[in-house]
Amino acid sequence: MKERLKEQIDFIDKYLDKYLAEKENPQNIIYKAMRYSVFAGGKRLRPILMLNVCKMCGGDVNEVIPFACALEMIHTYSLIHDDLPAMDNDDLRRGMPTSHIKFGEATAILAGDALLNRAFEVVSEYDGDNVKRAMKAINMLAVSSGTEGMIGGQIVDMESEGKEITLDELRYLHLNKTGAIIRSACTIGALMGGGSEDEIEAVDEFAKNLGVAFQIQDDILDVTGSEEELGKPIGSDAEENKNTYVRLVGLEKSRELSEEYSENAKKALDIFGERAQFLKELTDYLINRKN
Repeated sequence: MKERLKEQIDFIDKYLDKYLAEKENPQNIIYKAMRYSVFAGGKRLRPILMLNVCKMCGGDVNEVIPFACALEMIHTYSLIHDDLPAMDNDDLRRGMPTSHIKFGEATAILAGDALLNRAFEVVSEYDGDNVKRAMKAINMLAVSSGTEGMIGGQIVDMESEGKEITLDELRYLHLNKTGAIIRSACTIGALMGGGSEDEIEAVDEFAKNLGVAFQIQDDILDVTGSEEELGKPIGSDAEENKNTYVRLVGLEKSRELSEEYSENAKKALDIFGERAQFLKELTDYLINRKN
């Protein structure tokens, strides 16, 4: 699996490098800051999901690669802003100084803003044969990263700090904060890949369950992982009094829930038969990861 993922990461990075080329102009520092965070060693999970769902639905990955790169830019912008002193105030991300530590707070804010704008520049340049699909995909990107998606989830997360919340409320938080752009990665892949309504619905069910399983595993790793493996201090969620699955239901129950959601994710792909093999293997890989 690691070798297959490495090949796909290299493919995605080739396009990200093209879309985020540096320019020798007076604002050159912003390109350096954007590239610093994008190429800091991310897993490229969201673009990998989009490309492989597209292939599973019989589509051409070249048709969807601009959307995959745009989503990675949006994801990276959210991490830059997440790390800021006004939010999580983190000094490390993937074992490297966070953007505001490296470039200063103002430049980090602008780098995040610039990545969000660049994402929509890239997808709005679409000139393929499926313009209606592309327009719908652009809308999916916007909604999933906005107030009814990632930003909404972040707000709920901030508002719930230091408060007792229910498991359903925690699930809602993560279905938006983490899960919304995982869902759009998958549904855009299915849409641009020519998937039927039933296939898009199955992919969405897969993504919803995968997003929750992925977040639970993140919560588990914050307790059981090492700083070397994670590239950031462990135990930060507990220190910041954040609501996590481990805090609400304990470590063992969290592991059971992670397994349950991952099994539900794989089951949702049964309608694709053997074409879903890679995504099912990827699901197992993600919930057994160490970072």
